[in-house]
Parts: sequence; structure tokens; C-alpha cells
Amino acid sequence: MTTDQTTERTAGPTTASRVPPTELNGLFGMIVRSAARRMVGNVPDSIGVLAHNRRLMMASMTIGRKVEALDDLDKDLASYATMATAAFVGCSWCLDYHYFKSHHEGLDEAKARQVPMWRESDAFTPLERNVMEYAEAMSTTPITVTDELSAAILDEIGPTALLELTARIAFMNMSGRMNISLGIHSDGYADACGLPPIATRAGEAPAGTVPVGSAPVGPAPVVGSAA
Repeated sequence: MTTDQTTERTAGPTTASRVPPTELNGLFGMIVRSAARRMVGNVPDSIGVLAHNRRLMMASMTIGRKVEALDDLDKDLASYATMATAAFVGCSWCLDYHYFKSHHEGLDEAKARQVPMWRESDAFTPLERNVMEYAEAMSTTPITVTDELSAAILDEIGPTALLELTARIAFMNMSGRMNISLGIHSDGYADACGLPPIATRAGEAPAGTVPVGSAPVGPAPVVGSAA
């Protein structure tokens, strides 16, 4: 399955969202449905939820596209940071989508599936581990980013890429927390592509099989994860 696939598949969230999706009617609905099918092969329920507020939906998607268009940060690092953020805050939609996206973009999906348990895995380089630690530190309240961690990453990737890294993590926090609050769950993109389940800690179910937020640490469309 690829993101330019136009055949709509039947996959849906594990439970209903807290705001029922609205119908996507008229010219606006046709455009939105067409764009969604080009991106992910179906029309996610999250689109119908956001369509209750069209200005918000368009603003979120516009920001998402602009963030995704940034290219100063290594693509694998960007993927790991985004997935680590999604896993940490508990957004199953975001984690599932970005795992699927790593497959579509030809990234290291074997490492990507280990992101939720990166601290226990020996698959990652010191830089990759620092990037995911930075993602988690940015996602706590209060934020726990240290001067030492920031400096270590800055020395490796430079200021331009560090700014992009920070923006990607911040945007995933916004879209992920909005998805969780609205009850938007995984659409099963990775499973539909036949990808191995995301790695989880003992006692946790794979992303997409439990309601969002049930595993807040561990285990982004708000649809804030534009491809």
C-alpha cells in the first residue's frame, strides 16, 4: 500500500471518536475526500471530526504540510522524533500513521518499529537516542530539556536542523494531544500494509489495538500529519 493509492480500503478506529464525524458534502467535501485518498488510501474518521470546523481543519493541514516540507533534518531522525513523541503522549493514530509513512518513504522501518521502546533497544545510535530523549523531554509538563542535551544535539546536527527538530516535536504534541482529547484512534494503516506490529513493552498491546491514552507512556489527520 502506498500513499498515492486511490482505492479506498475499509479500516477504522478501534472505538468511536468523542465527536461524531460529519458528512463531507459538496465541493469542499469532494476535494477533501480526494486529497485524503491520495495521501493514505481512505478517508479517515478524523477528517470528518475536524470538518465540523473547516477553518481549523485547513489551518491544521496547512501547518502540517509546511512542517513536513522542511528538509534540513535527516529524514530518519525526523521520523524517530515524531514517533517517539506520538508514543510518549499516547497518540495511536499518529504512531500508526508515521510508522506507515516510514515504510512508504523507504526509511529504516525495522528501527522505526522499535521507537516506542527505544530506551530498551540497542538498535539506535547515540545521536538517535539523544533525539528521542529530546522529544520526550519536550513532551513532559514541565518541559525537561537540559542545556547538556540540547548542546549535544546541536554539536551533531547544527542550529538549522535543531530548530526543525524542535518544530516537528512541538507540532506532534499539538496534533497528538488534540487527537487523544477528541478520541481519534489508529486507522490501522501499518497493519493494512502488512507491516510487523510496533514493538511494545511487556504487557502493552500494539499501537492501534487499545484506545488512545490507555498507555500514556510507551505506547499525528488532526490530521496534523500531512504527508
